[in-house]
Amino acid sequence: MGSSPAPFSDIGKKARDLLSKDYNFDHKFTLTLPSTTGLGLTATGFKKDQIFSGDINSVYKGENTIVDVKVDTYSNVSTKVTLIDILPSTKAALSFRIPDHKSGKLDVQYLHHHAAIDSSIGLNPTPLLELSAAIGSKDLSLGGEVGFDTASSSFIKYNSGIGLNRPDFSAALLLTDKGQALKASYVHAVNPFTSVAAEMTHRFSTYENSFTIGSSHAIDPLTVVKTRLSDGGKVAMLCQREWRPKSLVTFSAEYDTKTTIATPKLGLAVALKP
Repeated sequence: MGSSPAPFSDIGKKARDLLSKDYNFDHKFTLTLPSTTGLGLTATGFKKDQIFSGDINSVYKGENTIVDVKVDTYSNVSTKVTLIDILPSTKAALSFRIPDHKSGKLDVQYLHHHAAIDSSIGLNPTPLLELSAAIGSKDLSLGGEVGFDTASSSFIKYNSGIGLNRPDFSAALLLTDKGQALKASYVHAVNPFTSVAAEMTHRFSTYENSFTIGSSHAIDPLTVVKTRLSDGGKVAMLCQREWRPKSLVTFSAEYDTKTTIATPKLGLAVALKP
């Protein structure tokens, strides 16, 4: 539904993506093998410090069904089965991990012309219950989310927010951390090639303020450069190049200007799709 509001989790997403998406300060390699039969395969390798880990992920996409199975280097098997339009405008997903027998979870999403509702329940004797909802339209949405732990009979989260999306800018205001923090974000498309974003957080209990600003610039149709600066003195840069169709190489760097003995963090990510 093109006029439906985005889920609550998408409020402020445009600014978060500009400020944090694709930044990686380790080594990562991803190989994706698509298939015309609906079965795709993705292999991922990740090296952090001297530890190497990875996983193999297979996804089957049918007409109304998506089956996602992932196996990692620690022999954990994660499975997710998604059923689309089991009821009008409704999507349900069942997920679980092996050998964790308490990891089962059922997610249900309902999209209406003026509402988006997401719910989640753990499939165990003391489940975690989560519910989020957003009302409005694709341009203006207002929503909130709650999480309730039946094991402790307590709310583990409750957040609310409002988001405004226009073709050239997006703004969001979120009350997070159980009402203890107020977060405001803004992203603006200066021109078709350059965007800037800012995010500021105020904590009511400590009266502390923090902020992050950043930019994204398309040097050419295949190359994007992003920058980021936080109030803590950390400066980061990212350069992403599409060296062949749908295949990306991303170089990231971060330096803490307030720590004289620290060395810059460097990261490289390669995503290959034949």
